[in-house]
Amino acid sequence: MNIANQYFEGIWLDNNKKVWVIDQRLLPFEFKTIELKNLEEAVFAISDMIVRGAPLIGVTAAFGMYLAAKEKQGINEAAKQLKASRPTAIDLAKSVNRILQKVKFEKNSSTEFILNEAKEIKLETLDQCKKIGEHGLKLIEDIYNSNEQKPVNILTHCNAGWLATVDYGTATAPIYLAHDKGIPVHVWVDETRPRNQGASLTAYELGQHGVPHTLIADNSGGHLMQHKMVDIVIVGTDRTTRQGDVANKIGTYLKALAAKDNHVPFYVAAPSSSIDFNMSDGLKEIPIEERDENEVKYMKGLSKGEIHEILICPDNTKAANYAFDVTPARLLSGLITESGICEANEKAILALFPEFV
Repeated sequence: MNIANQYFEGIWLDNNKKVWVIDQRLLPFEFKTIELKNLEEAVFAISDMIVRGAPLIGVTAAFGMYLAAKEKQGINEAAKQLKASRPTAIDLAKSVNRILQKVKFEKNSSTEFILNEAKEIKLETLDQCKKIGEHGLKLIEDIYNSNEQKPVNILTHCNAGWLATVDYGTATAPIYLAHDKGIPVHVWVDETRPRNQGASLTAYELGQHGVPHTLIADNSGGHLMQHKMVDIVIVGTDRTTRQGDVANKIGTYLKALAAKDNHVPFYVAAPSSSIDFNMSDGLKEIPIEERDENEVKYMKGLSKGEIHEILICPDNTKAANYAFDVTPARLLSGLITESGICEANEKAILALFPEFV
């Protein structure tokens, strides 16, 4: 993705093999890159949401293992700390466990070996997102061609863009490819309380890429669908079960209900790295992260050139902050994966990924 005519990925190495990320807490008001110098900083970057988004968390965790090896720290303890930093997104645990297994199998725990594995995970993530974009593009093209070539209105929830991955994004990948191909698209961007990733991140990156978009309050989606102002909903996922249930940013379930009631296609962009083939029932099995109540009670914004945090409720009011909800497979039109588009059920998912049968 280009920012002010300079190409950036969600995470990268410089020539000295230092790990760099974008501090997403400051966007859209300040663009700042920071170096992750050690395991502790990688863990903090994930838990404090300097980096966020399931694919990027997974890649960051992989480089966290590299940083631990570089500092001569035990990789088993490093793995424990990284996996505890955020529980819902499966990419994190998958990346860490993959490195542990490779180290054990190859009997090689060298810094260079772990670094190469982290690089491989990063490249695979990028490739998955690009292919998701190519498959999802067909959905947008079909709507465009069947709707007298009018602009395609797409609704998305939270941020599943390049900031949540390495590049392209998951839910945004088809949007970027359609825009670049000359298909007129317009994106309804949910603000996505409580951390406002839609307002601060999705709107920011769509604007940087020149994609027409409109920010809306989270509760506006149903109204737009009732009035035929949404052609398709595309969201991301932090964990998808083998039967097609999806855990995504809190509020996704409500969008799926509205889409179902109004006959609006509802798709989830799901790289295989986000599919937990060991889980079947999303409601019963997916752990839902509960975060600090202050994320609900306070909001950040720009005023008079400075970023301020303000209280929006009585100080003694208690707040609940569930970071994710689960959308049952029955509400999905399908999953967009790097291997193609499939129905949200176990048979269809395993047909695309037979290696996990």
